[in-house]
Amino acid sequence: MLNDSSMVMVLTVAAYLMGSLSFAVIVSRVMGLHDPRTYGSQNPGATNVLRSGNKQAAVATLLLDALKGYFPVLLVKWFGPDFGLDDRAVALVAISAFIGHLWPVFFGFKGGKGVATAAGILFGVEPLLGLATMATWVIVAFFFRYSSLAALAASLFAPAYYLFGDQLAWQTSQAELLALAVMSGLLLMRHKDNIIRLVSGQETKIGAKKEEI
Repeated sequence: MLNDSSMVMVLTVAAYLMGSLSFAVIVSRVMGLHDPRTYGSQNPGATNVLRSGNKQAAVATLLLDALKGYFPVLLVKWFGPDFGLDDRAVALVAISAFIGHLWPVFFGFKGGKGVATAAGILFGVEPLLGLATMATWVIVAFFFRYSSLAALAASLFAPAYYLFGDQLAWQTSQAELLALAVMSGLLLMRHKDNIIRLVSGQETKIGAKKEEI
């Protein structure tokens, strides 16, 4: 029988492998679309898939990328205590799923920026935290029409929301807070080029299509 350390290791590896499923590429292949790594921002994510003009593919990518972050975290939150696993296991699984998306072993370690997967993880950690962060994304995206700017704002607010909710909606955990802070930092790092384009006014707005895909 696995001890606690071995179980955490198995769950961590499993979460990374699940995160490594690049659904932007998988969905595009299944639906007969061009590889999203060959057009637009060349990012294998839902926003770039939307530039193909196929909204169904973009929605499917968004949901699947979110679910691969949501389910590993939720399962450990639900069943972990029965096996002696605490918030540290939740944090490790969350980070592993997220890193899997950024550097997927099945796709040459070249993944997406992690926005949808991070959202799924947040909902798994605390549903209200996920809702608050998603609302931030929606508000910024609606008014400014930049997916990257919305993602940057949401990633910065997520750890703050988590701290703000302490004792009001949930009990905070240092391990989970650290995981959220690391994810926020990685999201900012992955959006470095977007930040440069936003500053220079060259960033592509939501809904814009890449010509001759």
